[in-house]
Amino acid sequence: MSELVFFSGTMDCGKSTLALQIGHNRSARGLQGVIFTRDDRAGEGKLSSRLGLVTEAVEATEGMDLYAYLVDQLSKGGRVDYVIVDEAQFLAPDQIDQLARIVDDLDMDVFAFGITTDFRTKLFPGSQRLIELADRIEQLQVEALCWCGARATHNARTIDGAMVVEGAQVVVGDVNRPAGEIGYEVLCRRHHRKRMTSSAAHAGALSPDVLPVNHV
Repeated sequence: MSELVFFSGTMDCGKSTLALQIGHNRSARGLQGVIFTRDDRAGEGKLSSRLGLVTEAVEATEGMDLYAYLVDQLSKGGRVDYVIVDEAQFLAPDQIDQLARIVDDLDMDVFAFGITTDFRTKLFPGSQRLIELADRIEQLQVEALCWCGARATHNARTIDGAMVVEGAQVVVGDVNRPAGEIGYEVLCRRHHRKRMTSSAAHAGALSPDVLPVNHV
């Protein structure tokens, strides 16, 4: 029985690496797949991992009908056994509906990878639709860590190391960008709430949190 599976996690938790591994494992068994991606850090039509692995992919552009693309490939005599979608959070909700149709009507497994929430902790529309439609949702087991050592649960957008909470939902960037560039950092909920990035934390001594005390 084919499935639509959504692998989710923060940035830097190995989503793209797992996508490449799933493709490799199936290719080694003689299966042929199509890889879709959107706004990958390596450029258009690429699926890349921070470990340095890169493969060619089909850029899922705005307005592209993913179901129609596969039907066209099949009608030309092509073979497609499975579909991998990286950066799935950037897809439009109707494109997620097309992924579900690929599973149901074409009987193909679809493995979608993406982050769930943006730098403001708001759901990406594509991720929301995946949560609504996926047969299975898998939380990646490789935990990204906040600068404090706690499990990172939130993505923060930074400029000059300072966290920002306004701006367009989609701005392509990456972790560990040079100062002055728009970058991203993964934080635990506590430090995301306080807007305390690693740069801000090391700019001065941290004071322990204390409960407010009312003096009589």
